[in-house]
Amino acid sequence: MPGGEGAGSVTDATTVPRPRGLLDHGAWFLVLPALIPILVLSVGPLLYGVGLAFTDAQAGRTEPTEWIGALNFHDLRQDTLFRESFGIGLVWAVGVTVPQFLLGLGLALLLTQKLRLRWLARSLAIIPWAMPEVVVGIMWRLVYSPDAGILNETIRDFGLGDGRDWLTGLGTALPAVIVVGIWAGLPQTTVALLAGLQNTPRELHEAAALDGAGAWRRFRTVTWPALRPVALAITALNLIWNFNAFALVWVLTAGGPGGRTRLPTLFAYEEAFRYGQFGYAAAMGCAMVAVVSVVLAVFLVGRLRGGDEK
Repeated sequence: MPGGEGAGSVTDATTVPRPRGLLDHGAWFLVLPALIPILVLSVGPLLYGVGLAFTDAQAGRTEPTEWIGALNFHDLRQDTLFRESFGIGLVWAVGVTVPQFLLGLGLALLLTQKLRLRWLARSLAIIPWAMPEVVVGIMWRLVYSPDAGILNETIRDFGLGDGRDWLTGLGTALPAVIVVGIWAGLPQTTVALLAGLQNTPRELHEAAALDGAGAWRRFRTVTWPALRPVALAITALNLIWNFNAFALVWVLTAGGPGGRTRLPTLFAYEEAFRYGQFGYAAAMGCAMVAVVSVVLAVFLVGRLRGGDEK
């Protein structure tokens, strides 16, 4: 029938694929403005740093920089000070990230409840996030001050002792800095988990409550499965951010006392800009990139497994 032929011709015309070359060129044209800054400011310096790690580059050197292969990495493996700083960095990253997640989860669960002035509590919860790390470090140095700090004054008022110099004690410096790191990074964890909680369908909670499930069972069977991708993502990001921390610890202790708070980033900074060993410091940076890559790989594997389970 003529009508059938006409319908068929229309269908055939609408299903003809467009030239992919034009679409690809158009997509690249749209992505290019965002891709150029990434290549120039991130990928380029990273590749330059990797290349620098295989040279003997030093500050103030008159001879040309030479390629020395993996010699810097060989020296790095035998550097006990760097291994110690690497261990301190792992303790710092885990010691900050785990409490951040637990406290952030508890605070997020609290802020989802129907409380009076909940809007004010949510606003106050993000104040540490809005403050620059240098300001946070200076503020907490005043808190930890041995003479007029609020912490020691509180200890004296309650008759618990004369207080101490928290940031210069060999046994208290790292725990004191970890406390500051937890306080400074808690808002971003709370906000991320709060967003994940608010995206959980309320109907699932109501159905579980009708089935007689208690609060813990509802959290385990309803809330946590929906929150798990967000929790995994923010934990991985916090581990990376905390392991690469610099400004906060530098302002608080500058790596002291006796290197007890010398994170790998501080160690690399000192090697590069205090001692002028650019090639050796670049090798340290490559080692830190390797650790970050492992964390990202674990995160991606967890995401893939979570997708398979769904």
